[in-house]
Amino acid sequence: MALYLCLVGIVPTFGERALIDDIVTLGQASLLLTALVVGYVAALRVRAGDPGQRPLRLVLGGTVAGAITGLSLTLLVLLGSVVDLRSIAQPAGPELYDLLTFDLGVPGAWLPVSVGALMGAIAGASLLLPVWLRRALAVGLGALILLGLFAGILRTPMLSSDLSDLGRFLFASNGLTLEGAIITVVIATGGDILLRRLDARKRISRLSEAQRRVALPPVLLVVLVVVLVLPQGLGPFFAQVVALVALYILMGLGLNITLGLAGLLDLGFVAFFAVGAYTVGLLTSTAEFGIAQWPFWAAVPFAVLIAMLFGAVLGLPILGIRGDYLAIATLGFGEIIRILAGSDLMKPFLGGPRGIINIPKPIDVPPNDFLAGPQQIYYISLLCAGLIAFVAWRLRDSRIGRAWVAIREDEDVAEAMGVNLVQTKLMAYMLGAAFAGLGGAIFAGLIGSIFASSISLQVSINVAAIVIVGGMGSIPGVVLGAIFLIGLPELFREFSEYRFLFYGIALIVMMRLRPEGLLPSRIVRREMHLPENVEAAGAPVGSNVAAEVQERA
Repeated sequence: MALYLCLVGIVPTFGERALIDDIVTLGQASLLLTALVVGYVAALRVRAGDPGQRPLRLVLGGTVAGAITGLSLTLLVLLGSVVDLRSIAQPAGPELYDLLTFDLGVPGAWLPVSVGALMGAIAGASLLLPVWLRRALAVGLGALILLGLFAGILRTPMLSSDLSDLGRFLFASNGLTLEGAIITVVIATGGDILLRRLDARKRISRLSEAQRRVALPPVLLVVLVVVLVLPQGLGPFFAQVVALVALYILMGLGLNITLGLAGLLDLGFVAFFAVGAYTVGLLTSTAEFGIAQWPFWAAVPFAVLIAMLFGAVLGLPILGIRGDYLAIATLGFGEIIRILAGSDLMKPFLGGPRGIINIPKPIDVPPNDFLAGPQQIYYISLLCAGLIAFVAWRLRDSRIGRAWVAIREDEDVAEAMGVNLVQTKLMAYMLGAAFAGLGGAIFAGLIGSIFASSISLQVSINVAAIVIVGGMGSIPGVVLGAIFLIGLPELFREFSEYRFLFYGIALIVMMRLRPEGLLPSRIVRREMHLPENVEAAGAPVGSNVAAEVQERA
């Protein structure tokens, strides 16, 4: 793994950014973390085969695994000193070798082995610590890496405010200061220990319904204040990222109805997004292709209604299609809309490749107003996302929401129980399209223009990934999925060359370790873990006990 990180260029690229100023770079930290993880996994396997858990064997197992990891880097340095490897892997050059040997060159080739062995020994020795302390240290290490990655985003607004002295104390020009790193680890580790000692999760779960109702308003008020203040404190870039996340939440909530509740896989969802954006562009633009020059908010309802109409147009021909065939049919619909938007046929109406420009902002304010620029879309996107989340929540628990879930589980049984498949499916397509159309309308206001290049299959895939990773049928899952899959990659734009590499790795790990999603609905969680519940009850699937376990789940 360490060798792979070096040869694909991750270590040299991240080596330009410091984690702790003048001490360790992000590139070096990635190698240290790799040796630490490999040593920890090796020590776990040693412990599994050694019921006595002898300390020396745990430490030795981690040390050997870490040394092997470092040995691969040592061999790379030695081989690279006699053979030019850049024709095979471009990053394999003197800069990489200096990074691995701390600028000592070939005489320092022993360092990767030694450092790897040390990291492995530390990982093995950590298994001797109590579980609560080991978890707290892992939280502290994670907080250190996370804050190091976001150091630049946090430092800039702090320097331009009354917190400039604190910003210089915690952050250097290229990463964390040593003092900032120590404070980060201490606070994160101590906070985790304190929360576990207080047993906060169990205390909250023990609260009565009346106590929760009393505690909820103050918590919501604090969250609301933080949300309102964030863009003013962290600057326009952060506001733009959150606005983009909110737009994907809108589309995710729409697809959550179509896919998460009704089980209808739609890979052409970007078409409804495009319909909403182009409708707002045509009705509000002051440029060549604007046809009405309406105010922004007068055009938004029409964007939603026309998107709903397109949802019905898509839904009617494919009502009898299921499974993979449905995904292919909806994919074709999305591609048709994309090609038509950029074609010469629709150029007199939609602008073709030139698109539609001069779309006005939702609210016309002076440049120095706090609602100017991305901050305006930040608040509008969050407001619309909150409103749509409330509507989606009410729909999920309504009669039609239960009908969607019944269709997802088994269409034939749902129809036998009296569910009107045509009406229910069409309603799912139309409401999902309406949410996507609203997202497209706000996107057009955010960018101020709409082009055919913005309508790509990647948008549909991202929205589907948000629903699946967040948890199908779960509204909080859509929010969390959008934050992880859209927000974090946007914040790491300086490493854009490797964003999708980490994106793919995260998806693979997620599907392996938590296939039900980050915050799944109760139904999905029950379906995914039913075999475990039945096994825990000691009964075969299909027995009366198994049925009782399923009912209790």
